Amino acid sequence: MGLFDSVRAALGISAESDATSRADPDDLFGMSTAYLTMEADLRFDSADEAALCFSSVDSTDFTETVDAVEEILTAGSEETGTEFRRHTDGHGYNWVILVDDDPEDLVTSVHFAADEFIERGYGSRLLAALFGFRRDGDRAYWVYSFRRGAYYPFAPQGTSKRNQQLEFKLESVLDGELEIEDDESYWYPLWPSTRDGHPWS
Repeated sequence: MGLFDSVRAALGISAESDATSRADPDDLFGMSTAYLTMEADLRFDSADEAALCFSSVDSTDFTETVDAVEEILTAGSEETGTEFRRHTDGHGYNWVILVDDDPEDLVTSVHFAADEFIERGYGSRLLAALFGFRRDGDRAYWVYSFRRGAYYPFAPQGTSKRNQQLEFKLESVLDGELEIEDDESYWYPLWPSTRDGHPWS
């Protein structure tokens, strides 16, 4: 299953009818303490990047919403130094990618962006928030599915293989600290396009 199918199945179209709870953007703040646990208990450092994935709507109002999100992030960057950029992948999904060496700033910026979409009536267009981690040669992500209202771990090895042993380890350590998706069939991979790239690259 490729990125397009994964997003559609886990975070997008088919998941809409299977959503178990209404996503709460405040759930994202759970990542603030999760960063500390990842470092202290698992020796994973922040990858200094996070991303928000959303699908677009062909309307002037939605375009204005995206512009408003960028204005919020620009204002925030002046205070925190968090850099951001937009990216549209080959399947038409949109990403707001944030870069900062302070994990707290990443969490806050992702929350601000997601909250603006929701306040303007476009919460249904939000697909996922991803937070990246690294340890030696290992990479791992915590993926928050807005359609499922829960996190799940994803540890890619290259562009088509995942380290499931590591994913289960992450689940066992962070369970109770994060709201983790208990149905593993929804732990869909979001493959990077290159071996050392991020899913949003």
